[in-house]
Amino acid sequence: MVLDRSQAERRGRRAETAALLLLRLKGYRLLARRWHSPVGEVDLIMRKGATTAFIEVKQRLNHDAAVAAVSPRQARRIAAAAASWLGHDARAAAGACRFDIVTVSPYLWPRHIANAFDGDR
Repeated sequence: MVLDRSQAERRGRRAETAALLLLRLKGYRLLARRWHSPVGEVDLIMRKGATTAFIEVKQRLNHDAAVAAVSPRQARRIAAAAASWLGHDARAAAGACRFDIVTVSPYLWPRHIANAFDGDR
């Protein structure tokens, strides 16, 4: 099934909303959604305690396909965008940060993978 750009955009927003709800239930606080920097975009930036999580949301038919969809190149772009965020947020820069993935698949609860990749990938 081929989606046009607007359908893909709507699907992506729904996946991000599902991920956001899951993380809110887990005690995370939203700092930014679809945050853009000159070097990349981060789907969700959230904080729990002193830890700032830079979260990539992937919607695929199953969990494994969603995890595999985060390429090394994409991980580097997310890390570069995160570095830009850390330059603007002193609290985040002073605390711990990590890169997470939330997978969204049809008929399944979203799945949160904390510390899914490092920025050097």
